[in-house]
Amino acid sequence: MTAITIYHNPDCGTSRNTLAMIRNSGVEPVIVEYLKTPPSCQDLADLIRCMGVPVRAVLREKGTPYAELGLGNPALDEDRLLDAMIAHPILINRPIVVTPLGVRLCRPSELVLDILPGRQRGAFAKEDGEAVVDGSGRPIGQARRADGPA
Repeated sequence: MTAITIYHNPDCGTSRNTLAMIRNSGVEPVIVEYLKTPPSCQDLADLIRCMGVPVRAVLREKGTPYAELGLGNPALDEDRLLDAMIAHPILINRPIVVTPLGVRLCRPSELVLDILPGRQRGAFAKEDGEAVVDGSGRPIGQARRADGPA
């Protein structure tokens, strides 16, 4: 069985949809509720490095103390931003998924499909009803690209 980890917030619809797509591939992932069990500063820095993005790309603004902490200041270096994210885990954008194929911030949730080792086992629709995977387990966007215009 392939090990997959999701840094998850069960109150977030995007995170719940991502978790459901992982499960739809036949894998029960390791679930890290990062608000209860935040990663260490080194682990968070490693995740971000593996994603190949700047720290700011993983910094959440909405519903966080981002503005109050002055984190929009471009003079703040990545170490200061990481320190803020560790002190206030709600600042870590989610969900972050780790698979053998890579690490990704899965916003939108269907980005997880690019790093899942296994195919989807059937149709999948997000909580809002948006169809993401067809009945044969193919991502709908990919099915359209492979078959031509819809």
